[in-house]
Parts: sequence; C-alpha cells; structure tokens
Amino acid sequence: MSECSHNCSSCSENCSEREGGSPFQIKPLHEGCRVGKVIGVVSGKGGVGKSMVTSQLAVAASRKGYHVGVLDADITGPSIPKAFGVHGRAEGTADAIIPVSSRTGIQLMSVNLLLENETDPVIWRGPVIGGVVQQFWTDVLWQDVDYMFVDMPPGTGDVALNVFQTLPVDGLIIVASPQELVSMVVEKAVKMAQMMNIPVIGLVENMSYIACPDCGKKIYLFGEGKTEAAAAKYDLPVLAKMPIDPQLAKLVDEGNIESFEGDWLDGVLEKILEK
Repeated sequence: MSECSHNCSSCSENCSEREGGSPFQIKPLHEGCRVGKVIGVVSGKGGVGKSMVTSQLAVAASRKGYHVGVLDADITGPSIPKAFGVHGRAEGTADAIIPVSSRTGIQLMSVNLLLENETDPVIWRGPVIGGVVQQFWTDVLWQDVDYMFVDMPPGTGDVALNVFQTLPVDGLIIVASPQELVSMVVEKAVKMAQMMNIPVIGLVENMSYIACPDCGKKIYLFGEGKTEAAAAKYDLPVLAKMPIDPQLAKLVDEGNIESFEGDWLDGVLEKILEK
C-alpha cells in the first residue's frame, strides 16, 4: 500500500479507515454476477439529453455484439424504461432482483421497474435514494455484462457522489448543450470527476444543430464553439455533436430507441471500447 494521504476521495485502497460501511468502499456485485467496464453518463444540469445519450450508447454497444446493461441512477426522474418500451415490473428471487431485458437483450434496472405505477413520484430523501442505487449494483443479478452504462441524475449531489464512491466507475461521458452556461456546467462535472479520481472520456454536445430538411444545411440555433472552449480548458475531446432530431425524439416517446439510425455517437463508443 502506498503512503496514506488521508484523502479517501482520490484513493482506491481498501484500508482500515474505509471499514465499517464507509461510503468510500466499492460495493461487491451479487454472487455469480459479472460486470466488465462501468461508464457513467453525467451532466451538470437537467434537460440536456443525458438519458437519450445513455440509451443510444447502450444500443450501439449491443449492436457490436457486446452484452450490455443500463443502471438508471436517476431515481427521481427515471426515463430509461420508457425509452426502451419496457413497462412491466422486475421480478426477484429470495435475495436478488432480476433485471428486465429489452427487446434486443439489453439488461435494464430502474426504480420505475419496481413501482406499482410508473407515474408514481419518488418522494424519498437523499440517503434512501443513495441506498437504492447501491442495491441496483449489489442486489441485481447482472448476467455477464461487458459494458454497463449508468444514467446519472443531473448535477453533483448525493446520488452522484454515492455512485462515484461505491461503484467501480471506469470513465465518464459528460453531456452538455451549447447554451452560454455550458462552460460553468461542464466545469462543475469535470471538477467533481477530478475530486473522485475518475477519468473523463470526453464530451457530447447534444442539441448542437438542426439540419434543414430541404438542403441539409446545419443551423446552429445556440451558436458554435462554446462546448469546444469548455473542453479545451481541461484538455478534453468533444467526441460528438448530436442534432435536434424529431425522429429520434419520436422513437424515445414510442419506446423504440433500439430502432434508431445514426452514427453521431460512433466516435464516443470507439473511445469507450478502447478503455
């Protein structure tokens, strides 16, 4: 063990200071389960399309033949089941929860799969929400997952901290929109990742432009260059720019994200597969 700096947020050692249920301790999977790489998809604010990016990355990885799981850590605003058209309830065994499989075999776990009615609000305090996210990792029977994508809640609050401290996150994708406040939003997400000693793989700019249906010209409604400037400050790559696409939004609303067509995120997936 290297010399202790007493800064658990940037240390991966399991020492005596982390015993006794410390929130800094990586939690084990359920017996017999396997998860390879864990990729968190984060945003500094809500409404930027984080869940859509998570869903598309999961579908893209599945299409390449990998076994994929999605852990929906956005407990108070879950949207992953709807994007995949999954509306049933998850089943369980005596000591575990069985993830629900999508139409193409992607394993999903979300609080909406446990509620009696998927429109019921989750009115829980932070510690309870954090405990549920941990259970989605430790008590779910994840079967031979090569890549798990964690759809994080927006911001840098309790749940994000809980995920970073208890799940073995291998890297983060930051999703942003091109409005003026992107710099501040990106910086908050990057600084939290640095404090947790988790590498940032790169940025995805969503709602970057719309394509003219007649001539194909890209129209940048919010201007250009803001995301690149924020990324350059921390020497991070902008891996993709996604358009505002009504057809893509329609697929999500219909629960048919697995039918999307588009290569916007191919570069993002390539970076993830390199890890």
